[in-house]
Amino acid sequence: MREAFIFCEVQKAIKEMRDKKATGDDDVPGDVLKLLGEDGHSIETQMIFNIYERGEWPMISLKLQ
Repeated sequence: MREAFIFCEVQKAIKEMRDKKATGDDDVPGDVLKLLGEDGHSIETQMIFNIYERGEWPMISLKLQ
């Protein structure tokens, strides 16, 4: 149930992003997040949920830094 709530939050936040703005700390433009569509938002939500539940970043993102 909590995961579905987070999904709605992620979709709302992405929808409210302005187009053609500078990237944040993650270097991912909001335009790219909008292009992911619902399937991409679902994957992104799952990653956010896992980070929140476990309290740690995925190893893949740590290796990319």
